[in-house]
Amino acid sequence: MEAPDKILAGGDGELLAIKPLDNGKILVVVYRECEEDGFVITAYLTRKINSLNQRQVLWPPQP
Repeated sequence: MEAPDKILAGGDGELLAIKPLDNGKILVVVYRECEEDGFVITAYLTRKINSLNQRQVLWPPQP
């Protein structure tokens, strides 16, 4: 995914890239970074923003 709105910490070292879509859903791409490479684990659409808001925001830095 290019230009996610934010990146959240996952539960076991994975990262979650979040991008709201025009239809009110949120695209979540779960991925892992390894040294100079990375790979996508899964991606899904959701409307459940509350569970995502409970995760630690890694990017952009929060004031």
